[in-house]
Amino acid sequence: MELIINHTKKTFEILPGNLEVLMTMEIPQQKKGIAVAVNNHIIPRSSWAETMLKNKDSILIITATQGG
Repeated sequence: MELIINHTKKTFEILPGNLEVLMTMEIPQQKKGIAVAVNNHIIPRSSWAETMLKNKDSILIITATQGG
């Protein structure tokens, strides 16, 4: 199974069941400052658990940074 995460193909033996599981795998420590889009549709954090993933989905993860 394959997902495209931030324009990079990533292969999984078993695809994560939903977006919340994927985010826990990809960014386990990050709690705030994350925006996620699946197939060019922004998914609010409150919908991550209900957002099922399919083979070849495109996921864009943006994290806020500090600096000036």
